[in-house]
Amino acid sequence: MTGILPTLRVADMGEQAMTDNPRYRALEEAFRKLRGVDAYRFRIKGVDELILQHQSFILEACNTSFQVHLQVGAAEFPSLYNLAQLVSAPVLAAAVNSPLLFGKRLWQETRLALFQQSVDTRKEELPQREFRPRVSFGTDWVRNSVLDIFREDIARFRALLGTEAWEDPFEAIEAGRAPSLDALRLHNGTVYRWNRACYGISDGRAHLRIENRILPAGPTPADEVANAALWFGLLHGLAARIGDPADSFSFDQAKANLLAAAQQGLDSQIVWIDGERHPARELLLEQLLPIAEEGLVGAGFDAGDASHYLGLLRARVASGRTGARWLLDSLAGMDKKSSDGQRMAALVAATLNRQGGDRPGHEWDPAQLEEVSATWKDHYEAVGDYMFRDLFTVHQDELVDLAANVMDWQHLRHVPVEDDDHHLVGLVTHRTLLRFFARHDGAQRAVPVGQIMEKQAITVHPETPALQAIALMRDRKFSCLPVVDADKRLVGMLSEHDFIQIAAQLLEQKLRG
Repeated sequence: MTGILPTLRVADMGEQAMTDNPRYRALEEAFRKLRGVDAYRFRIKGVDELILQHQSFILEACNTSFQVHLQVGAAEFPSLYNLAQLVSAPVLAAAVNSPLLFGKRLWQETRLALFQQSVDTRKEELPQREFRPRVSFGTDWVRNSVLDIFREDIARFRALLGTEAWEDPFEAIEAGRAPSLDALRLHNGTVYRWNRACYGISDGRAHLRIENRILPAGPTPADEVANAALWFGLLHGLAARIGDPADSFSFDQAKANLLAAAQQGLDSQIVWIDGERHPARELLLEQLLPIAEEGLVGAGFDAGDASHYLGLLRARVASGRTGARWLLDSLAGMDKKSSDGQRMAALVAATLNRQGGDRPGHEWDPAQLEEVSATWKDHYEAVGDYMFRDLFTVHQDELVDLAANVMDWQHLRHVPVEDDDHHLVGLVTHRTLLRFFARHDGAQRAVPVGQIMEKQAITVHPETPALQAIALMRDRKFSCLPVVDADKRLVGMLSEHDFIQIAAQLLEQKLRG
């Protein structure tokens, strides 16, 4: 090998959306034109399901990774790149750290799904054609050279950015300089392979790098270095043992392994080079960690450092306590009577508290609600922080008897009425039903909900200040408030019971001091 480029950098995969730079605004506009629609639609399914749409690719800013680079020679690039692809699944299974998005329990490493969807430029109206996403694992092993990747990406993906200040590469070569290849590098920066081939120049010399974009950031710097050590060690160790996996292993299976690892982490099953299906935890402990340590030492790493960092990773894998598992276990252990906002705030606070210590993530104690700072009540400033989202509703054309039964079965005092597009069109309350049944006998009750509902329901938006909602309910003597989005679609409900719970929690916090 040419050698490891010791560049371990925490890089935000969402930097394009967060940096106020004309280049990124140009990317946003280019993505919009290619997609042909104004909204980005997201759908990710795990234990829960996230369905939303956003007007910008800014959601990619949720994706924070720990990117590492391996500098390689041109001749050895194909086999080492293919090895990087092969080991992606077991390395990710050990490193998963992002199972939650907007409070939803999704994949163990949700970044992979979110990033692909957030910069997906494919149009939806041509389902018969197969279009490749700009974020991908690739389509096949590298057979000849790095040009296999560069040529495919140039042929497959439209250039999004350009500049007038191009250097002529042939003039640079004739002058004895390494060509900058600005156009290639700019285009390469808009195609997001999980293992990306990179061309660069250092001290006037051209070089190739394999950029690992799979590893997540966190939970601690020590954990990040341990993840990188596993990746580097496996590349060195497996290069000596098996050579190029393209000669003996299915690319589609390597891709399927990565998907399983992203979704299930250490609980995934990985088909390995022996053709057998292994639990990820056993594969790492029994085969891959020893190979990685051997590879690091053989490549010249300090034996003590290799043992230390891979020892951290070994303890994490043996315990099953990945960053993702810590987050999910902590969430499951919190009082379900608390709001979504409070639980998420507790996770953030606990993460910050523990990152200030010297223990790796697998040794962290579970997050506790009490860890939220004294200003945790600020998380109740907006209606959306504590509204009830799991709603029982009826359609305006359904019978009154159904509404009555729903309210009886679910112990509700009010039920929202929707149309086919989930717009709020009315409200049926306990009082409404009492009046209706007092005036009609059984033969007269086969009427649709739309005829008896309260059609002028007062609503609030998720961003409505809590104090304003409280005042509205108190002044109007409402027992509930429907919450609708900007398109008047029903997204939640508030009730007097919600405010009583909040008041009780605030009182308890005050009494504790």
